[in-house]
Amino acid sequence: MPHPIMFDEADPLLARVRSLALAFPGAAEKISHGRPFFHTRTAFAVYGGSAKPAGTTFPRSVIVKPEPEERLALLEESHTYLPAYLGPSGWVGYDLDRDDVDWDEIAELLDMSFRVTAPATLIRELDASAT
Repeated sequence: MPHPIMFDEADPLLARVRSLALAFPGAAEKISHGRPFFHTRTAFAVYGGSAKPAGTTFPRSVIVKPEPEERLALLEESHTYLPAYLGPSGWVGYDLDRDDVDWDEIAELLDMSFRVTAPATLIRELDASAT
């Protein structure tokens, strides 16, 4: 049984996340479990989620996998949450449904998550494009 779609294709926040995420080498998007997943060989970002244990939904958020040493500090921020299902594997959600979203921070988090999850060849390609 397919999952229902849990996002609005016309959402401008999704468009902004999509433009940042798909700029990475080898990045693609697929719909999984009703949400946009950005991936190379494996996912590096998800648009939308919910928090455990309360079950609060964050439909306009981005879930990333930060470096382990960054994760605890991120979870101390008021705009982040421990996502259901992915949280125990080191992922963190960032609520975008706010007036003061720091898009530079979002770009950095996507970059970090890409580097944590992507194959070494794509990381080298990313580094080569930055020079």
